[in-house]
Amino acid sequence: MEDGVAKVRADQYNGRVTVHVILACIVAATGGSLFGYDVGISGGVTSMDDFLLKFFPSVYKQKMHAHENNYCKYNNQVLAAFTSVLYISGLVASLVASTITRKYGRKISIIVGGISFLIGSILNAAAANLGMLIIGRILLGVGIGFGDQAIPLYLSEMAPTHLRGGLNMMFQVATTLGIFAANMINFGTRNIKPWGWRLSLGLAAIPAVLMTVGGILIPETPNSLIERGSKEKGRKVLEKLRGTKDVDAEFQDMVEASELANSIKHPFRNILEKRYRPELVMAICMPAFQILTGINSILFYAPVLFQSMGFGKDASLYSSALTGGVLLLSTFISIAIVDRLGRRPLLISGGIQMIICQVIVAIILGIKFGDNQELSKGYSLSVVVAICLFVLAFGWSWGPLGWTVPSEIFPLEIRSAGQSITVAVNLLFTFIIAQTFLSLLCSFKFGIFLFFAGWITIMTIFVVLFLPETKGIPIEEMAIMWKKHWFWKRILP
Repeated sequence: MEDGVAKVRADQYNGRVTVHVILACIVAATGGSLFGYDVGISGGVTSMDDFLLKFFPSVYKQKMHAHENNYCKYNNQVLAAFTSVLYISGLVASLVASTITRKYGRKISIIVGGISFLIGSILNAAAANLGMLIIGRILLGVGIGFGDQAIPLYLSEMAPTHLRGGLNMMFQVATTLGIFAANMINFGTRNIKPWGWRLSLGLAAIPAVLMTVGGILIPETPNSLIERGSKEKGRKVLEKLRGTKDVDAEFQDMVEASELANSIKHPFRNILEKRYRPELVMAICMPAFQILTGINSILFYAPVLFQSMGFGKDASLYSSALTGGVLLLSTFISIAIVDRLGRRPLLISGGIQMIICQVIVAIILGIKFGDNQELSKGYSLSVVVAICLFVLAFGWSWGPLGWTVPSEIFPLEIRSAGQSITVAVNLLFTFIIAQTFLSLLCSFKFGIFLFFAGWITIMTIFVVLFLPETKGIPIEEMAIMWKKHWFWKRILP
């Protein structure tokens, strides 16, 4: 019995998808829209002249005289710091959130995240100077750290096993919805002079309020209740969620898992043990790889990127709205097929499509786009098409699965620690890319796309070799899966 749950009884799990599950998942997933809204809004706001004039006058000057080098228009470390300070504060917050999520429940972390995000968005909208702007960004980061820690866990624990992939992706749908909404809002506010950017930043308060109020209304997960000693309450919630009194098998699995979890005092120390090696590797590699696809740089800086390529102001916002729309659409494709086809086929095929698209973009830019050159209409169009196909592939593969796979593989005893590591790695790499992308673009030029294509090649091979299929396996029985895998069974004690 020493590694998690000894008996395999998934086939005895009963229940259907109830209204409670769907409502809880919708509310929890709004947290994803905060993350997405922020990713989408900052790229658009940083290309607005009024915003640059107020906070980054040197970048504004640089932008006005940027015909000399197409790739270096926006290369400014302070501007990059405006975007990336959020991810560092999110990283620190997610590590704090781990303890809170474990000791006090998933719900409280969701509420704390919502409140912090709300205050941050108000400060940003009202910012009178750079200091206020940065403090607002830090509070947004705290909100994202708490939300990203608690929400994928919450979704994994609420969902019935056979639908876990699809429901867990609600988080990614909300994220892409947030990105798309942000692109549309930037598109509308760019002509409101001189305070359009304030409206863009302030509207983040809407999903923050939804997440806070929703967090108060949704039930705690049965796993968390049982882990914190409220077995009876946990069982009642489980019966309500599954719509049946016959939940013995699932309840028993949860009780056993929670007894094991409570015998472990230091989940962070524990996850370093040899028997959790596969989980630890996935907690680090999956989120790191998700960011190394280069998706964030394309989404963050889509308006900037398209403007650098010589699209006009409006055209660059159109193009980024288009990529946001494509991303949203492709996530729905993933939801429809992930629990039928499985995780591996999506990750592998998505990887191959992304590599091809990045290489095509690099070739077009390499041949047709140097200093002082603008892309012709035809070539510009083919770059946008290739980028859309790239975003499409990301949206049904690494986008949602970069969150889903880690959140469903941790046994309860290391679950909060594992999720924290996943979030921290994700935010760390997001920070690194956000902080360095503009300089990389400046020095690598079109090679930046080959740089990301190289990483996608590595991660696709990684999935083929080291990631077993997790479709349809109850969270409580994941330990058995690793023991059957050709590579991991050699490493596990």
